[in-house]
Amino acid sequence: MIVERQRAIDASAEQVWERIVTPEGINDELRPWMTMSMPRGRKDLTVETIPVGEPVGRCWMRLFGVLPFDYDHLTIAELWPGRGFHEESTMLSMRLWRHERTLEPVGEARTVVRDRLTFELRTPLRVLTPAIAAAVGALFGHRQRRLARYFSR
Repeated sequence: MIVERQRAIDASAEQVWERIVTPEGINDELRPWMTMSMPRGRKDLTVETIPVGEPVGRCWMRLFGVLPFDYDHLTIAELWPGRGFHEESTMLSMRLWRHERTLEPVGEARTVVRDRLTFELRTPLRVLTPAIAAAVGALFGHRQRRLARYFSR
């Protein structure tokens, strides 16, 4: 299943990039619905410092920042510094999770953020694909609104 979302953000691509690669920025986008932790002993990692192509361990997702409900066995497959990344991971619930996020500058003070999510649920959960696709779309719409709000302050 593929889900795509995009939004124009009132900030330069450099400013947006600096925000979206940090755990703080990622969790700000996800709140209040969830948070994502970095693996034990790797709290200082950012999207830019994760070794490309090497799994870094389990990043736990917590409902409302408290209740663990899934994990992302995080791997950055490709990195385009300042312009985007391609994450290709597995999750407890998904055989495949691919997140491609790109930044497209529009002038000097505006950036289009594009998220393309491709996923395949594990066999017992496949019947839920339409509902999960709707939830993923809603979550990434929420993330992009939160990111836009951060830069509108």
